[in-house]
Order: sequence, then structure tokens, then C-alpha cells
Amino acid sequence: MAEKIISSHSGTDARAGDIVIANVDFVMGQDGTSPLAIKAFRDMGGKKVFDPSKVAMVIDHGAPSPNEGTANLHRLMRDFAKEQTFVVYDVGEGVCHQLMPERGHVLPGDLVVGADSHTCTYGGIGAFSTGVGSTDLAATLITGRTWLKVPQSMKIVLKGRLPVGTYGKDLALYVAGKVTASGATYMSCEYCGEVVDRLGVDARLTLCNMAVEMGAKAGIIAPSDEVLSWVRSRSGRTPRPVFADEDARYTDVREFDVSHLAPQAARPHQVDNVCDVQDLSSVEIQQAFIGTCTNGRLEDLRVAASILEGRTVCRSVRLVVAPASRQVLLAALHEGILEILLKAGATVLPPGCGPCVGTHGGVPADGEVVVSTANRNFRGRMGNPAAEIYLASPATVAASAVTGRITDPRGFLG
Repeated sequence: MAEKIISSHSGTDARAGDIVIANVDFVMGQDGTSPLAIKAFRDMGGKKVFDPSKVAMVIDHGAPSPNEGTANLHRLMRDFAKEQTFVVYDVGEGVCHQLMPERGHVLPGDLVVGADSHTCTYGGIGAFSTGVGSTDLAATLITGRTWLKVPQSMKIVLKGRLPVGTYGKDLALYVAGKVTASGATYMSCEYCGEVVDRLGVDARLTLCNMAVEMGAKAGIIAPSDEVLSWVRSRSGRTPRPVFADEDARYTDVREFDVSHLAPQAARPHQVDNVCDVQDLSSVEIQQAFIGTCTNGRLEDLRVAASILEGRTVCRSVRLVVAPASRQVLLAALHEGILEILLKAGATVLPPGCGPCVGTHGGVPADGEVVVSTANRNFRGRMGNPAAEIYLASPATVAASAVTGRITDPRGFLG
């Protein structure tokens, strides 16, 4: 799929290992990377972005601004977007990787670059999307093109039927544990199989979001009818879905039968340090976090609410929730999810990335243990290198918030 999308955007018969120049369908930057890109844009002599309708910047990593330095960078982004007449998603609109598909900027078959490593998320709807540095972002803003070394492809086949109590995040962690944090370096991970076929949009985005945690250049899933319907409801453009050829070549093929998969967790401080959640039942926690571009979507909040309804968060635990976008927040409000979370004792933050990257909104203290729905748990993530971060699904995080220990959520589900 990656070779076909890159070929159609580069006018070449692109093969793994080739270096090509490709046209892009959309370009994105966030507030941690865009200020540097704007400077590089000026330094390169840039006057106008290639197409304002194909550019967006998102203020999400330090939103609302936690200090004056960040506030000034936000103003730089707003001024640049106004000058160049492209959209800037400001404070409270949400996490960039939720907004790009949610607002119809990305469609199946697209080639998208973003100045953030988790840009690979959009592979969940069948796009080839990947992260770039600020300088590459600046060059793409000027030209509408980017250079790519065409990645090798790894086929990941997920067979069987996902058991009750396990979710897309459990799949992502399980695969990361098997492939390892560097096992798919600069590859395009193509997920398929009967389990993937049954996943909804939210879970597909979660799976592809964590492809980069295995070193991958991109993650990608062929779009289902549900995905195509979902994107058509958000964009005036016509999707150009791409599917793998019957005789497609793969550098590596991994097959996993997940019919008996238990809820999974990644232990500090590596994403591939994965085990069954039930093996961690003695681990006490001080903070639980539900949110991020991995698991802050409506499906995730629904699952958490199903566990927290009628229960309260353990006295020794802080439960922090950051919906992935304003639309997710509003939907959760209308469905009564927010009331359930708040009555249980959660603190609900504005949509954004703050707690995940450690800019603000939930930095743990020295020695504290956090169970989080995020995608990274390396030392220093969440803003304190003296804290320990475990990664898990929203169900596991919600159940753990109730008990005060990392907890298998299956005992909480009806």
C-alpha cells in the first residue's frame, strides 16, 4: 500500500529503497515544532505557503499556554497563519492527530506529512502519513512536496477474535512487545486480518498511532466501508482508497492469533516491555491518565465511563482525563459521559497534549507511578524522569483508578 500511494504522488514506480520527491495532500505542524518551521521558512526565503487550503497548525502541546515563552510562540503561529491565510486550530480545539482526520483534512489514499512523530496515526483511515522535522516541514510549506526514502513493508496479520475486555490499545501494545521498539525501523507496517477488519475508526487510529513506537515510518490499514463512510461525512473531497495487491511483496510478515489475548500493559521505561495486566496487580499507582492522540477518543471515554459509573476513584489516586478534541468533549457531554467521570472523581482538562508530553496538566511527583493511555513511557515522559509510567488501555486505566493498583478491567465489565 505504501509503494502504491507514494508512486501515485511521485509520478514514479516507487519501490522500497528508492528516494523520491512526492506531492503532499496535506501538511500539519503543532506548537512544539511549528515555531522552528516558521523560522526555517523565513530563512529559506519563503514568501507564501504552497496552498493555504492544504496547511494547518495546531496549538495543542502547551494549551492553554503554561508560561510566557509558550504564549509568545503561540502568538507567532497565529500571526503566521493569519499572514498565510491557513487555518490554525487554537487552544481547546484538540490534539493534532485527532483533528486532522476528524475535520476531514486527511482521506484514504492521501500522502500527508506532519511535524510530529505520531503523524502515522492517519494510516488508520488508509493514508500514508509520516512525521518530519521542522526544516522538512518548512520546505514542504514552500513547495508542496517532500522527499521520501520509500520504506520496506511489514505485514502484520491479526487473526482470531479479540476477547471481551481487550481493545485496540491492547493489540498495539502486544504487537509492540513482539516486534520490539526497533523491530520495524523505517518500515511501513500494514495491519490486516480478521481482527483488524472488525475494528472501528477509533481503534484503527490507535493501532497506527503506535507504529512509530516500533521504529516504523508509517502504519497503514486498508479502509473498510465504515471508514469510507466516516471520512465522506467529514470532507468534500472524494476518497481514493488504496489496497494491497494480491501479489504484494513484504520484507517481513508477522502473524498473531489474539483470540486469547489478555489486557496488556507496558512497564517503565520501554514501550516494548509488555506483559499481561494481571501480572502487575501488586503495583500501586498515584495517578491515572486517560487521553492523548492514542486513546482520548469517544470510544475510549465510553469504555472508561462504563467502568467508572457508580464507582469512585481511589482516595490515593488522581484521575486526569483530557478528551482528544472539542468535538469529542461535546459528544461526551451530550452522552452523559462527563458527568459519570466527574462524579467518579476525575479531573477533566481541556483537549490537548499537556499531560502526555509533560508540559503541564498532570506532571507526576518524584517516585510516583502513573498508568496512562498514552503511547510513550520512556524516562522523563510526562515531565518527571523520577516517575514511573505504565501504558495500558482506557479500560485498564479506569479500573486501576478505582482500585489504586494496576488492575485487569475484565472484572469490572458486565
